[in-house]
Amino acid sequence: MSDQPENGTRRDLDGKECIFYDNYWIRYYPVPRDTLANRKEQIDSLTRRTFHHTESGINTPGERLEVARAAYQRESDPARKRVNGAMLAGALFNRATDIFTAIVEMESRGVKLSPDNELMLQCEECFRQALELGKQVKHYSGEEGIDELWGEPLKAFTQPVSKMFESRYRKIAQTMADIDLVTTRLIEALKTDSLFEGVTRKLHFLASSAKLQIETMKTDDAFFVVWPAFIAAREAVEAFEPNPAGADDNVHTRQHIAEGMKLVREGAALITYLSEARVPMPKTTEEFLRQCEFFQNAQLRSTA
Repeated sequence: MSDQPENGTRRDLDGKECIFYDNYWIRYYPVPRDTLANRKEQIDSLTRRTFHHTESGINTPGERLEVARAAYQRESDPARKRVNGAMLAGALFNRATDIFTAIVEMESRGVKLSPDNELMLQCEECFRQALELGKQVKHYSGEEGIDELWGEPLKAFTQPVSKMFESRYRKIAQTMADIDLVTTRLIEALKTDSLFEGVTRKLHFLASSAKLQIETMKTDDAFFVVWPAFIAAREAVEAFEPNPAGADDNVHTRQHIAEGMKLVREGAALITYLSEARVPMPKTTEEFLRQCEFFQNAQLRSTA
């Protein structure tokens, strides 16, 4: 029998209350009461986070929804239509939050709306349309879309708060696993290369601080310790310089150093993207792993 805890197990680890999901112990936060006001707070937070991590220019106000929809429908150029679709997704997102804000305000005045009320249905439909169009929206790096972010406000609207928190922990665990994978493969690609001796420790520290950043809410006082440590770790990796002592100073060596440093910086950037978005980025991760394999194979061929 496995000694691994079941998902949802809680335990105090070094003074930090944690919950276990999918091989990772994650900082635990109590689930708030399932009220419309608390759901609105969750939706507002998730909406801000989505726009923060996606391409610029798409945070279209909800009152511009019909203008955005008309522009999307009449555009025929594929590249431009994708951007119009992203702008329309933003308008739908904001229209949904506008409607939900009105619903919460009515409840605070004693007006209760049933789940099949027209406003509730319209709000859900806006979230669903935004989720579908969100597949066209790119991460701010331009690397790929992260449509999982677009689905989280819909979950907050349709699911109990407890389910939302469970989904959050699972996404965090998946993202932590990807950070570990990226870090491991990058270190493997560099470990036999004396030019990059010393970067391993910096990468390990970046990965551990990135995972602490993922699990920590910004409203937590611990964030004032966790965030500076994460940024300092990333800057230490970015400032790393290879040790050329004993290496031949030729075109091949200089090119090799440039390619290795490019790999290190892209690895640090990807770990940063994952940590900040808190969701996996499978396409970008897969491409980076291929780059690591290519670099490692090239190094093996040159030393054979």
